[in-house]
Amino acid sequence: MSAAAGSADLAEITARARPLTGPESLDPLLERIGDARYVLVGEASHGTAEFYHWRAELTRRLITEKGFSFVAVEGDWPDCQDVHCSVTGAPGAPADPADALAAFRRWPTWMWANTDVARLARWLRAHNDALSPDRRVGFYGLDVYSLWESLDAVLGHLREHDPGQVEQALEAYRCFEPYAEDPQSYALATRLVPSGCEPEVIRLLVAVRERAQRIRAADGSLADLAARQNAEVLAGAERYYRAMVRGGPDSWNVRDHHMADTLDRLTAHHGPAAKAVVWEHNTHVGDARATDMAEAGLVNVGQLVRERHAADGVVLVGFGSYEGTVTAGESWGAPPQTMTVPAARPGSTEELLHRALPGGAALFLLTPSPGTSGDRPAGPGHWTRMPRDHRAIGVVYRPEREKWGNYVPTVLDERYDAFLFLDATRALTPLPRQHPADTGEEETWPTGQ
Repeated sequence: MSAAAGSADLAEITARARPLTGPESLDPLLERIGDARYVLVGEASHGTAEFYHWRAELTRRLITEKGFSFVAVEGDWPDCQDVHCSVTGAPGAPADPADALAAFRRWPTWMWANTDVARLARWLRAHNDALSPDRRVGFYGLDVYSLWESLDAVLGHLREHDPGQVEQALEAYRCFEPYAEDPQSYALATRLVPSGCEPEVIRLLVAVRERAQRIRAADGSLADLAARQNAEVLAGAERYYRAMVRGGPDSWNVRDHHMADTLDRLTAHHGPAAKAVVWEHNTHVGDARATDMAEAGLVNVGQLVRERHAADGVVLVGFGSYEGTVTAGESWGAPPQTMTVPAARPGSTEELLHRALPGGAALFLLTPSPGTSGDRPAGPGHWTRMPRDHRAIGVVYRPEREKWGNYVPTVLDERYDAFLFLDATRALTPLPRQHPADTGEEETWPTGQ
């Protein structure tokens, strides 16, 4: 249940709002970020152009003014590795990063294969061309879904660099082969054989980890990082699919732990001074402890990064909008379409901000404070410190169902360090697809994030 809002709330919102006009209007947020090494930037949907635009504006400034080392996104490692190779000018990679993005196959392709990401990737390529190879800014995928693609990549790497380990990779390959690259078939099969292919995957992972440990001091190349990461994806995906058929919070937690662990490996790869900017949905970026996710036994990336790296500086940035259009599918695997986003639910964060700032766009710097929302008295700023509905749109979206779902009860001050509100937003533009989309597997709760 959202807290009531009065004229004092509206007046205080107007006073605290910092208008968003251009890149320079992010100055207060850059000042808040300071020397933080981790900046996690969310979005309230996976299909809103303004969310991508403002994340890109912030990311450019983090790279040019604060020396951030890489961008890590809620995408598959193998696909994003192709983009990384393009933006860093690796031999044989596409000169235009948009070509690598347009080759994405896993549904929903538009999450990364869109014109806004293409613009940032092209900017990143031009930025990196002026730098020595060891200083170029990377682009990586954090997600866990690419089981078969990662298995193929590990097998190919071992055949070229460590033939003695190929047989272990083939054991895992033979175990998964009967499921014809269908994650749902594998997940259902684990109901009969609960361990599934776990023993084969663990043996392969141990072998790849040991090899990575042996060569780390001598090499540390992208190829060896990718082999290790693809093995970790394989293990994480296998755990994810086994957990998925059991229901509950386990599969979500496997996925977000995997993404947080991948972020840690990337930071270690880039060295002790590395700085990371992360692009994911609000449900992954905003601290789960400030929502009802915690009551359901869920953790997320924002919570884990705060817990692990508070001493290094962590800034979580959320987004929201009141109405507009969005790119989404009406069911899993459906073609993307432009859908109308209705006016936000009465009493929600977005509706409150719309009443205070009709037609506006604003940045709010939040003031996280300890304790639960119920321990804090009302007063100036209490609209951010009381539970209030906060919209979350997934890749599968049915606008007519907003009265029953699509909102996460949120204490804004505890969930984020900064919040960007845009009253009216528009759907992003997908890139033309080079291949039919692979629908892959449906994602777990919160639906479609």
